[in-house]
Amino acid sequence: MRNTSGRGLRPNALGTFDTVVMAVAGSAPAYTLAATTAVLVGAVGLAAPAALLYCALPVLGIVLAYGRLGRLDANAGAAYSWVGRTLHPFLGFLCGWALVVSTTLFMVAGSVPAGALTLSLFDPALAEDTWAATAVGACWFTAMLLVVLGGVRLTVRAQLVVSGVELVLLLLFVLGAVVHGGAAAAFDWSWLGFGHFDGVSGFASGALIAAFYYWGWDVTSNLSEETRDGRRTAGLSALIGVGVVFLLFEAFTIAVNVILTAEEITTHGGAGTLALLGEAIWPGAGGKLLVLAVMLSTVATLETTLIQVTRTLFAMGRDRTVPAAFGRVHRRWNTPWVAVAVVGAVALALFVASNAFGSVGAILAGAVGAMGLQIAFYYGLAGLAAVVAYRRLLLTSVRDFVLGGVWPLAGAVFMLWIFCESLTALPAASLCVGLGGLAAGLIPMIWYWRRGSSYYRPAKLDAVRALAAETGRTHGSHDPYDPAGPYGDVPRQHRPAADETLATDF
Repeated sequence: MRNTSGRGLRPNALGTFDTVVMAVAGSAPAYTLAATTAVLVGAVGLAAPAALLYCALPVLGIVLAYGRLGRLDANAGAAYSWVGRTLHPFLGFLCGWALVVSTTLFMVAGSVPAGALTLSLFDPALAEDTWAATAVGACWFTAMLLVVLGGVRLTVRAQLVVSGVELVLLLLFVLGAVVHGGAAAAFDWSWLGFGHFDGVSGFASGALIAAFYYWGWDVTSNLSEETRDGRRTAGLSALIGVGVVFLLFEAFTIAVNVILTAEEITTHGGAGTLALLGEAIWPGAGGKLLVLAVMLSTVATLETTLIQVTRTLFAMGRDRTVPAAFGRVHRRWNTPWVAVAVVGAVALALFVASNAFGSVGAILAGAVGAMGLQIAFYYGLAGLAAVVAYRRLLLTSVRDFVLGGVWPLAGAVFMLWIFCESLTALPAASLCVGLGGLAAGLIPMIWYWRRGSSYYRPAKLDAVRALAAETGRTHGSHDPYDPAGPYGDVPRQHRPAADETLATDF
């Protein structure tokens, strides 16, 4: 839907390199490695590199789905718009709501550890103080909130600095690991095979953990309205970003297998695993430098997460599926300032409430499980949406059949399988937060549906119609929906009344 106020996000503000940086930062390589490596190794042992490899394949299916859907509809709401226009508006709204809930939870799951890591650089004892970690994390969060409020160009400039330092540190440690050699085990190609999994259940355990290593790359789709040639750039940047973080994840996981013993990983756990690896590779300063990389990664992904949630709320406010104020854009900075302010206030309140969970580790563990449900839900539906949108083109070539049908469908099935598996594997607290947060979305969904939001009467997203229309615009041909024109066999698109607005391309 077009912004009825006449003001929208700043177009053509970002290029391909900018969005690649955002995709890498969104997956938070150092933070993810610190938070999840010990859990993954504990679940599958030496098969950790294989779990990341085989999980990357269905994730790439979702990346392809996002890229193909973005070609048809460049929309800051991404899956919220696409799923609503292909499967059903109710499912589309719940996709957007799932992203809002998961990213809001991450404000706590990311900010509190950022505060703890910052304190650990000065005094490791302070890092165990949950209130102190919460206060410092809130300061980092507020700083990123102001950066995001200041506009997308400022956001990218800050991201280039923070993520640039993080990636340089990680690459130095990858090279250091190669020079260091093995202390625990010699590299074995079997680590990338199926032999080290404890049967199907072991593979499932690894997949459940590995799937969430990659979350965050889809920020490029939320930025598509602000990107030059966003229809193509967003998908390409996401693909490159996932490729970069995959290589980093594999390199560090293999280094953990080679350098650290299972006992060391079990003893130190969590972020301590990465610090221990850094100390082994670079005695003296290595541990501190990797902690610095993790802190920077956490701050960087806070910024991309804020981009995702505020752009999604902007799209929902623009479509009148949440209060219209969320669709307001700042006159000077072209940012959805109401969405930024509300998200900031809610997150800061959650920081205080999160201390009821106790330690930093308990806060992180509870939030990650709940986020996993939300992520698997909206990724899975987005994969199905791509197959439905391109269904009439799937048999036109082998390329379309594989890249538009088989691969996205496999990714969707994998994500929905993870969702179902999590329902029996997660603790009760994570299930209550995850499912309860999703169920809370039913209230605004039903309210604005009954009020007649035009989002619930969408122009269907169909690749044949969209590509025919694009060809018509490019070559000046007949109206692709005119029965007398060259595309007369294409079903006529719903045409809005004079006073009706529809959820169409920006």
